[in-house]
Amino acid sequence: MFKLFFFLCLPFIINAADYPHFSPDEFLHIEKSANRISKNRAMDYQKKVALFKTYNKTKQLNIVNNYLNQLLPQYDDVMQKKEDYWASPKEFLIAGYGDCEDYVIIKYFTLLKLGFNEKKLFITTVYDQYTGGYHMVLTYFKDKGKAPLVLDNLSFRVLDLKTRSDIKADIFINKQGVFKINSTHQLKKIANAHPMFIDLMKKVQKNH
Repeated sequence: MFKLFFFLCLPFIINAADYPHFSPDEFLHIEKSANRISKNRAMDYQKKVALFKTYNKTKQLNIVNNYLNQLLPQYDDVMQKKEDYWASPKEFLIAGYGDCEDYVIIKYFTLLKLGFNEKKLFITTVYDQYTGGYHMVLTYFKDKGKAPLVLDNLSFRVLDLKTRSDIKADIFINKQGVFKINSTHQLKKIANAHPMFIDLMKKVQKNH
């Protein structure tokens, strides 16, 4: 899915509590630069997330996963004419199509927007036991010492990683760094940052 490499650097810091948020001017710009469907999609997202804030955390996990899984899949080499492109949530909403990492990224920021602890959310690469390829999901470590919950664009059910026998976790990425998981579901840091995560944060900061 993407070539894996690491380097040591400080994570790019932004306040993601209100991202993505669209202003009235942005909605007008989207309609002019893209189309009305894209504008309506972004408006619907903003309205739905406001509604989701009234739900409890368990319901939020499930409804965010289900709602965003309705966006259509498309591979990077078709959408962006290159591999391993991590689209920002705004880019994904405007396009209406994305690859597995794009679903993960928008779910990550949506849950942050809903008040989830960013230290418990991880962009996670997994090995698909059936296809023999790599895939990306969002994991949420709800309870310490237990397997994280998995939000996957290929499944409308939020199950824990232990139950998902079809995938094997590889690395876990967030603002705190890059991690591996052991048999007792503890995370061990292997790098201070992932370069594509840093690039994503810069992109989000730019179009915040």
